[in-house]
Amino acid sequence: MKSTPATIVREYGPFADVERVNGVTYDGERVWFAVGDAIKTLDPESGDTGRSIEAPSHAGTAFDGQHLFQIADERILKIDPHTGKVLAEIPTPEGGGSGLAWAEGALWVGQYRARKIHQVDPQTGTILRTIESNRFVTGVTWVEGELWHGTWEGDQSALLHIDPQTGKVIESLDMPEGVGVSGLESDGKDQFFCGGGTSGKVRAVRKPSRGKSAAQ
Repeated sequence: MKSTPATIVREYGPFADVERVNGVTYDGERVWFAVGDAIKTLDPESGDTGRSIEAPSHAGTAFDGQHLFQIADERILKIDPHTGKVLAEIPTPEGGGSGLAWAEGALWVGQYRARKIHQVDPQTGTILRTIESNRFVTGVTWVEGELWHGTWEGDQSALLHIDPQTGKVIESLDMPEGVGVSGLESDGKDQFFCGGGTSGKVRAVRKPSRGKSAAQ
């Protein structure tokens, strides 16, 4: 396993009236971050916050290109980001959820203490497959065919690139001591957005480059 210090590119917040950042996702323009009773937007260029949708938002958040999905305890809510209306809901896998991602037409639900990531049917909540990790799982994201999840135990936190078949850790980006990762989402390019838990912050972390660009 390759282990390197994470490069924090930028910190956003803490924000007024935000005690904790749970899930995070990205719609191509704005970061959406869950704060317990609402999902708020953040402009990653300016650092300004914008809209807020009232919704129970206790863990992971995801975006499928049209809709937001939000873990709300025992339910996953499908939300219209324009109106804030809840369009549908499915059950969270037994044992609850921590992270949430959208990829390959399915939701991917991380479970913290169970150390699992479930691929879930977004219509029914049926578990399609399960990936076992050997670390606690917070946020989850897919980027360019790579599966990453956050982990957080005590004062130690990291972003882990894992094998989607075996759950084996391929690569670890280690956060500074005391800097936690709750939610996790890729911008689809060269960085991750990370929820900072009780710090009330969102952080941008550089994604390792691949191929020819890695030597540049």
